[in-house]
Amino acid sequence: MRIIVCIKQVPDPEYASMDKETGTVVREGVELMVNPFDLYAVEEALKIKEEFGGEVIAISMGPPQTEGALKEVIAMGVDEGILLTSLDFAGADTLATSYTLSMACKKISDFDLVLCGKQAIDGDTAQVGPGIAAHLGIPQITFVRKIDAITSERIRAERLVEGGYEVISSPFPLVMTVVKEINEPRLPTLKGKLRARKVEIKKWGPEDINVDKKRIGSEGSPTMVDEIFTPVLTKEGKIYSDEEMEEAVSEIITAQEEMGLI
Repeated sequence: MRIIVCIKQVPDPEYASMDKETGTVVREGVELMVNPFDLYAVEEALKIKEEFGGEVIAISMGPPQTEGALKEVIAMGVDEGILLTSLDFAGADTLATSYTLSMACKKISDFDLVLCGKQAIDGDTAQVGPGIAAHLGIPQITFVRKIDAITSERIRAERLVEGGYEVISSPFPLVMTVVKEINEPRLPTLKGKLRARKVEIKKWGPEDINVDKKRIGSEGSPTMVDEIFTPVLTKEGKIYSDEEMEEAVSEIITAQEEMGLI
């Protein structure tokens, strides 16, 4: 089984900030890490490989330093890393990003499964995984918490929904996004780290994956950030003591009635 895992290098939330001029996350000069949700996708890919055989290929789009993220997942057990890097890819929104990643998947070809974390912590849109499936024209199962069964032709998984979960079966190939409940990512081993130091990361540009340059980077990104601001707290809370519970309940009910909630 050939599995592609899409990973992203993101700023450590402790040091993350936004560029108010460009409306993008500042990545230069800050601590970087593999998007935590993507590590669950990597772990699930490795578990499937260990049970059914095959290979796991990690791909990522970003500047040259993203090679470090690919080295990290190779140390976990990933077989190969591919970095999509070019100034032409810069400034991509979720539409352009998912298109670029889908074209890389097409170049790899003969894959059975594309795995992604449910979302990136620097954007929180959860749109890239479904976008890849849409560009490739293949099925998708999102927010997967458990894989129930895998055969040579199909996969059955449980996906989280509000109030519970649903079971979905799909043929291969397909895209899956996973949530943290699915597993516990392994730590890189010493042997894995030594191997990762020697592995050469492939670097692909726009020409290598045959993209339409009007659909990548900032030019292919219709999303426009109009303004960035910190929300202002306009109302103050009120704290009641135990002796004031009846008064508190009465005021809450009255306020909800005035807002038409009850």
